[in-house]
Amino acid sequence: MADLADILDRLHVVALPMRVRFRGITTREVALIDGPAGWGEFGPFLEYEPPEAAHWLASGVAAAYRPMPEVRRARIPINATVPAVAADAVPDVLARFPGARTAKVKVAEPGQTLADDVARVNAVRAAGLTARVDANGGWTVEQAVAAAQALTADGALEYLEQPCRTVPELAEVRRRVDVPVAADESIRKADDPLHVVRSGAADVAVLKVAPLGGVQTMLDIAAQIDIPVVVSSALDTAVGIGAGLVAAGCLPRLEHACGLGTGSLFVDDVAEPRTPVDGYLPAAAVTPDPARITALAASDDRRQWWIDRVRACYPLMS
Repeated sequence: MADLADILDRLHVVALPMRVRFRGITTREVALIDGPAGWGEFGPFLEYEPPEAAHWLASGVAAAYRPMPEVRRARIPINATVPAVAADAVPDVLARFPGARTAKVKVAEPGQTLADDVARVNAVRAAGLTARVDANGGWTVEQAVAAAQALTADGALEYLEQPCRTVPELAEVRRRVDVPVAADESIRKADDPLHVVRSGAADVAVLKVAPLGGVQTMLDIAAQIDIPVVVSSALDTAVGIGAGLVAAGCLPRLEHACGLGTGSLFVDDVAEPRTPVDGYLPAAAVTPDPARITALAASDDRRQWWIDRVRACYPLMS
């Protein structure tokens, strides 16, 4: 295991301004590790406690201190990501994802209605993209069933991502609707990430590198899953997105567009933004721009907060 003092010596803390509110935040704070093997990212959301955040630290340390695996494919199809914006704002959001053929639409946002969700999804369809939706576990089973009916009244959905919070609820929704069900939080927040698959509760597995402990750990989990895998980001910087693109590039099969275009949600990033070409991004790691890291550096007190967080998580890394 990498030495804690060495990790802290290599730590850079940045604060990235966002174009729109996402997950309730407008600034994304992340710690980056300039390691001997490359750059790693440690960016668990602020509310995550050390036992959960330690997986994210393990991911960042692995990327910084161990070589990335060799990829099987050179480029990865990405989906557009549509936050819980008004329907008339959807075209502007989609314009940031040139060539994307699929859009993941956030739904079940607190303070919004199912009618808002339907309007947002229909705006995606009007732009000619296939829609998938992500509820982040925000519905009950009955709400999810009603939402599936409403959201498919005007067209098909590729899948419902995490419509409910628990695995039994996902399984019940899957039995009651014709739309495929994808699991995200039920995998990355579970003590046993394979439980949702063994329970027959999902048709698609959404895997994220950082919450699962790194590229190789994610690939080891994917190798045990007999349903299609979608690699997605956890609102990562360009560094974390690069790790996700490498992971997607290593999968033996990739049937769906991946949620790895979220860099466009930032006003500025730690590296020059990669522009999708015909809806694809290269399956390669990213090296940050030193000038951007300096310009985006977090305040001294926030840097210390992240240092303390690394110290709390380090003993818990598996």
